Amino acid sequence: MNAIETKGLHYVYEDGTVALHHLDFSAGQGKITGVLGANGAGKSTLFLNLNGVLQPAAGTVLVGGKPVCYDRKGILELRQKVGIVFQDPDDQLFSADVYRDISFGAVNLGLPEEEVRRRVEDAMEKTGTSMLRDKPTHALSFGQKKRVAIAGVLVMNPEIMILDEPTAGLDPQGVSDIMHLCQSLREDLGISVVIATHDIDIVPLYCDYTYLLSEGQVIAEGAPESLFQNPALLRQYHLRLPRIAHLMEILKEKDHITVDTGAATIGAARREILRIMEC
Repeated sequence: MNAIETKGLHYVYEDGTVALHHLDFSAGQGKITGVLGANGAGKSTLFLNLNGVLQPAAGTVLVGGKPVCYDRKGILELRQKVGIVFQDPDDQLFSADVYRDISFGAVNLGLPEEEVRRRVEDAMEKTGTSMLRDKPTHALSFGQKKRVAIAGVLVMNPEIMILDEPTAGLDPQGVSDIMHLCQSLREDLGISVVIATHDIDIVPLYCDYTYLLSEGQVIAEGAPESLFQNPALLRQYHLRLPRIAHLMEILKEKDHITVDTGAATIGAARREILRIMEC
């Protein structure tokens, strides 16, 4: 079952720019779905349509198989079910301190104070931000701000979480921490996760399914390993192979070794090397 999907989604900006061209997209229930594409491919516009910030000119957004209704009640329900975390957390954090920022969404739902407190404590625990509760948001590191932004969405108990470039601006440890958090949201809470990323190396490690977008259209889709077996297509759209998959490509083309060029993780490459050694 798809957690969220679009059928013929079409979006045109006020200046006449067509950002999405009758786009069909789906994210599986309890899966991590990656969206790839160069700048201007339509990734952010797609996400804003999925969350109801933007309303399509044509086509349908479906959550849990049901079309989104764009009246006030429908938008409120949509934003409780589909949370979005922006690339720059400073676009999302605005309260004076961490606790108040995380609690904002739950307070706006009109929940009892005790329930708000329970949700905030739970969200802080799951995102590792409990020790930051009283800190001013402006005093946080970039990585801490990312975690607080995720907690502020998590407090709404979403079914789907959308993250636009979640690893942008982070050091290697920060990248690992954020992606492990995404995994835990999926595995422990059953949240379906959708990410847009230019960090191609994280895709084979964390994504179950992947889309390649260009000019608001789906160019290719499939499991990451199938996408990486077509490096010419990726390069045509200004992307690269993951480093490990590039190594496999070199071994095949330069050294004439029969390897699986879809092997894009250290584990997959190790299995390929062991297989070759046994031949």
